[in-house]
Amino acid sequence: MFRPAMTPLSIEVTRGSLVESVHRAAVAVVDADDRLIAWSGDPALVTFWRSAAKPFQALPLIQDGAAERFGLGDEDLALACASHSSEAGHLDGVDRFLAKIGVGEAALACGPHVPLSAEVAREVVARGVAMTARWSNCSGKHAGMLAQAKHQGWPLEGYQNAGHPLQDRIQAEVERWTGLNPGKLILAVDGCTTVCFGLPLRAMARGYARFGVADTAAARRLRRAMMAHPHLVAGSGRLCTELMRAWPGEIVAKIGAEGVYSAAIPSLGLGLAIKIEDGETRSVGVALIEVVRQVLDRLGPGVLPVGALASLGPHAAPAIATTRGEVVGRIRPTGLLAFS
Repeated sequence: MFRPAMTPLSIEVTRGSLVESVHRAAVAVVDADDRLIAWSGDPALVTFWRSAAKPFQALPLIQDGAAERFGLGDEDLALACASHSSEAGHLDGVDRFLAKIGVGEAALACGPHVPLSAEVAREVVARGVAMTARWSNCSGKHAGMLAQAKHQGWPLEGYQNAGHPLQDRIQAEVERWTGLNPGKLILAVDGCTTVCFGLPLRAMARGYARFGVADTAAARRLRRAMMAHPHLVAGSGRLCTELMRAWPGEIVAKIGAEGVYSAAIPSLGLGLAIKIEDGETRSVGVALIEVVRQVLDRLGPGVLPVGALASLGPHAAPAIATTRGEVVGRIRPTGLLAFS
């Protein structure tokens, strides 16, 4: 039975001795049978899944035969789930992906943006690089969508829009994994121009829990691809990558925009979803690590090595620094999950 947590999870930003800002987190931790295991704030909060939905947008590639037809490997599938940092390996991977399906970069509906990696962004400015669509962190997802559309004989033009048969197929897959009835998803346009989905946090967590334990060939292969190639899912220094490296084969994690994160812990049969309610991004990774820590402390002693969290220290309590690099504060978690 759902009851409010007494001290809900929040992320504090300190400067000196003062808490300067507080970001509230809504959390749902659910098992594959839809039992609410832990929560904070409102686990029924409806928000957009953003890029955390990418594995479910990529599954039809495998299920419907496009991956087999075009010879897509695990690296391609990892990129189809990625919010990548536009590093050289990511760009080269997208180029190879497009070459396999016989589609040019001009077909990508996503537009370029400042790379998610600060280091890559500085390099782009220093070199005066003219970025194109492949630089989008979502270019792998769009390559996957083009592959699926071409495989099915659907028009490539407009593949990103609601009402296109590709998007109808993806919507049905999202509904199936999350357990939502047709028509219950709220549709809007994501930053990369394609459809995004609004749904309750609990349904997001349910989808990840089911994805984590599903024994279908498609789910097994996509999990393997993401966990075997975590650098392609995000990039150097990014939490999705570092978390999956810390627990190889034990966790699938995917960030979304506006303070969203989702993850599956297959050995515990759990999925989780987080939304920083004000949409602030710097605090959501801190929230994810704290949720995983509290879940393991309560439910998983000995199942996963909690000590692996130590390697994530820079993500667990990031420093607030001056322009000269002097540490003057921290971003830190406070509060507890409620457990059923």
